[in-house]
Amino acid sequence: MKFQVVIEEDLEDGGYIVHCPALKGCWSQGDTVEEALGNIKEAIVGYLKTLNERAMRGLKSADKVLVREVAVI
Repeated sequence: MKFQVVIEEDLEDGGYIVHCPALKGCWSQGDTVEEALGNIKEAIVGYLKTLNERAMRGLKSADKVLVREVAVI
């Protein structure tokens, strides 16, 4: 799965700020564009993991359903 991200130069502190518009509140930064991109990848993975964990806690009758994991590439 691919996400578009927005990278902006941080004029106040130097480096770069990056965010993923598809994932509200998913931001990161880095000293270089490459570092910022690596950091936003980690932020996206953490964001999606947290979303999934929260959704799974909300399952009703968890003992009556099958839960399987799928990889999305």
